[in-house]
Amino acid sequence: MTTTANTTETLEHATDAPVPAEPQRMRLPKLAPDFYAAMRALDEAAGDGLDPVVSELIRIRASQLNGCAFCLDMHTRDARALGVGDRKLTGVAVWRDTPFFSARERAALALAEAITTLGEHGVPDEVYDEAARVFDEAELSRLIAMSITINAWNRIGVTTRMSPPARES
Repeated sequence: MTTTANTTETLEHATDAPVPAEPQRMRLPKLAPDFYAAMRALDEAAGDGLDPVVSELIRIRASQLNGCAFCLDMHTRDARALGVGDRKLTGVAVWRDTPFFSARERAALALAEAITTLGEHGVPDEVYDEAARVFDEAELSRLIAMSITINAWNRIGVTTRMSPPARES
């Protein structure tokens, strides 16, 4: 078997080391600490009284849709800490096509998607009505608040290019 110099060189330099993400643009908590503290308070208020697993599923799905690697990594870890299994976490991206989610979780994911993508006509009545059918009014208000809050976090993460640590911690 013959190898070219380029092939040999590529194989010799190939490693399993992670490829670093683009550098973070700024550290918002340091530059705007009052804003960052307000976001943390908003996040805490949004989730008050909401099922923590449902909250993490909303955060994960919105982060997938918005392409926020930092938030996706963090909330996947948080969901695992709550006991959510890998099959369910992997299934969040295709939740409609898996048997892993309850009616409440499905309604929450559909509402979070609708709020995140806000099509030309906003949140469809059927999506809102299904969430209102399976969640009481207080829970529904928290689902909406959590969806809005994670979208704000995602915009911070994507805009400033926050990325998760390269290695497991």
